[in-house]
Amino acid sequence: MSEHFDVHGGARLVGEVEVVGAKNSVLKLMAAALLAEGTTTITNCPQILDVPLMADVLRSVGCEVVLDGDTAKITTPSELSHRADSPAMGKLRASVCVLGPLVGRLKRAVVALPGGDAIGSRPLDMHQNGLRALGATSTIEHGCVVAKADHLKGAQIWLDFPSVGATENILMAAVLAEGTTVIDNAAREPEIVDICVMLNQMGAQIEGAGTSTLTVQGVTELHPTEHRVIGDRIVGATWAFAAAMTRGDLTVKGVNPHHLDLVLEKLRMAGAEITTFDESGFRVVQNDRPKAVDFVTLPYPGFATDLQPFAVALSAVSEGTSMITENVYEARFRFIEEMVRLGADARTDGHHAVVRGVEKLSSAPVWASDIRAGAGLVLAGLCADGVTEIWDVFHIDRGYPYFVENLNRLGARVERVIGAAERA
Repeated sequence: MSEHFDVHGGARLVGEVEVVGAKNSVLKLMAAALLAEGTTTITNCPQILDVPLMADVLRSVGCEVVLDGDTAKITTPSELSHRADSPAMGKLRASVCVLGPLVGRLKRAVVALPGGDAIGSRPLDMHQNGLRALGATSTIEHGCVVAKADHLKGAQIWLDFPSVGATENILMAAVLAEGTTVIDNAAREPEIVDICVMLNQMGAQIEGAGTSTLTVQGVTELHPTEHRVIGDRIVGATWAFAAAMTRGDLTVKGVNPHHLDLVLEKLRMAGAEITTFDESGFRVVQNDRPKAVDFVTLPYPGFATDLQPFAVALSAVSEGTSMITENVYEARFRFIEEMVRLGADARTDGHHAVVRGVEKLSSAPVWASDIRAGAGLVLAGLCADGVTEIWDVFHIDRGYPYFVENLNRLGARVERVIGAAERA
């Protein structure tokens, strides 16, 4: 039996909400624990479906993983398996981040191709090319990435695109390579900085975190550590958009507002009043109907592709016409088909979408295609008349802990319903 959400329209969200650790960071930090024998402790873990899935991936190579509330304890043995082919691999994209640590520590890996959100092509070419530059061979065989090396040696590596996943995998292999590795056009996301901080705590020597050039001086071994995951900027931004769309007043704690500078500036342009609190949070107040704003997705520090569904949803209820340009994942506009079911006036043409705002959306059954699309549909449902049914909500549970509970505490009426449905 599947579950769906019944979202009652007309809510105005008011109150305070706490953001926990970043999904896009914690899963990679868990993978990094493979690099050191012993017990690594990760705190501020979000209680989402993807964390136990990654725990299963780590168990498949020989780790003991204990999840207790917001803490993960990962005990990595001296003898690891190089084969990561747990069924969980097919359920989350981040599972591929065990590739770099296994190659770095064992000099070989067989890693099942990952699954995850249906948002378009995400090839592993740059991951493989980076490992090859370090001295490994890498091929795709029988649905797995197969990599081997006699030894790894530092190299100058240029990424064609600042891919977060490729940066992380190359980084985690390079920390145990001989000599110096320089990664140019590296990803600059706060989650990259987070993993660099943890790796340096473990004994790695990485410079340049947060810039487009990472310099890694290889070491012979790493040791376990304890690390707190940074706050989830994507979840924080979700609540910011929720305040703007429902003409609400939300204080968001537990996330660095400077990780959302561009997002908050866009909401200011839409008419919101924004207050930031050092590195601990922010407040968004929207008194009138939002004004139309254009959005262009780009790698950090640009507007995150993960937030594109919220840009579309905000535009759908804003005054005026917005253009949204998607430069990262070509299939992300699939979300717009569901928004049209809710009465949005939106058209797509290649990488562009034109959205003409309407006064109010209308309820309808809709389907979540990925984590952020699902959350975006919930916010849209809050701005629709009647009750909107949102299906395939397991996607939302993969990225948002206690989403329904938080929404209801802030003034929404959202119900989780168990029942089956067939898509029309």
